[in-house]
Amino acid sequence: GGAGSPREGAGEGKGKAAAAATCPEVVAYLYLLALLRAVDAGKGGEGAYAAAEEVVAFVSRFNRRTMDEISARAYFYLALAAAAPSSSVAAGRGPAMLRGKLLAAYRSACLHHDAAGQAMLINLLLENYVAASQYDQADKLVSQTTFPAKRSNNQLARYLYYLGRIRAVQLEYAEALKCLQEALRKAPQTAAWGFRVAVTKFIVVVQLLTGVIPPRAVFHTPKMVDALAPYLQIASAVRVGDLERFGAVVEEFHDVFAKDKTLSLVARMRHNVIKTVLKKICKSYSCIPLADVAAKLRLEDADQAEGIVAKAIRDGVVVAEIDHKEQYVRSFEISDTYSTIEPSNAFHDRIDFCLGIHNDAVRAMRFPEKTESAEANEARRDRIKEEQELASALSEDGDDEEF
Repeated sequence: GGAGSPREGAGEGKGKAAAAATCPEVVAYLYLLALLRAVDAGKGGEGAYAAAEEVVAFVSRFNRRTMDEISARAYFYLALAAAAPSSSVAAGRGPAMLRGKLLAAYRSACLHHDAAGQAMLINLLLENYVAASQYDQADKLVSQTTFPAKRSNNQLARYLYYLGRIRAVQLEYAEALKCLQEALRKAPQTAAWGFRVAVTKFIVVVQLLTGVIPPRAVFHTPKMVDALAPYLQIASAVRVGDLERFGAVVEEFHDVFAKDKTLSLVARMRHNVIKTVLKKICKSYSCIPLADVAAKLRLEDADQAEGIVAKAIRDGVVVAEIDHKEQYVRSFEISDTYSTIEPSNAFHDRIDFCLGIHNDAVRAMRFPEKTESAEANEARRDRIKEEQELASALSEDGDDEEF
């Protein structure tokens, strides 16, 4: 037949279909769908982990930018399958092996300029370190890597969440609170409720550690009321300064806090409760014996109360002095806050926060520059030259008509 015969058209169509079927992106995407179905169906453990390893091995054979997102998803499901209870990695036989794979993949992503893979792998490595309570290693990873600028908001939210947890463990509560709040803003507002609940729990705990009582409306957020109920009781105990109630709440919800990975941070709040009680004592009494302070704080003896009060005075929690000879505490009237530098510091923090949001918005509005070839530039110059010649010719014709 001729060149346009139906038989040749059918053959050409089959050839295109075969080429599409053997396209690596299509094959990798089908692998991902099969793996995702296995994970969602609860067929995790060794089977899902082995399947994820096959997908990762397949996508690692290609250095194509069209495979970047698929490759990042493959490593995500590899880590998800490794976290399954029945997996040998989750059982403790190979967390370091998984970490080694992730580090090797991150090095390859950096060499290939794979921004999507870098963002995903940094978050998976941070998750691996934080889950193993290796916060020093996680901090070293953060300090020696740069989170890519070209990344999705979801990956940035995860990165800020892990960074906030690391800073909270390192006692950098102000930085931790800033990261966690930004992670909550970057997260989807109408979805990912599990992530939003986890971030909110850490925000509440860090706020309490900084001496700030979260607004009650936070604990009544829709879809978060039941999950935040233990933290509401903790916040109430800290607010009133009741050490006995605080201990009872921690004991009652010990398993909940351990599951949420907030138990160590909650245990630190005992000092905040003591500070609250000391503030109330110093406001109520201008002079009080250390033995009475020990009784109100439910401490063993006056010597222990003396050490706690001395630390509170040094930290600026209360304005008082200790008479070691007579064994009593004399409190002084607190000066006007507006005569100190505190208002200017608070104002500076708010301005810094607003400028940060403005800079993020400006960066998000930037577009890649248009690349024009030399031929396109030359054609544009010729067109402008022709327009100028035409305009001059028209002006000369107009002058001749006037004469």
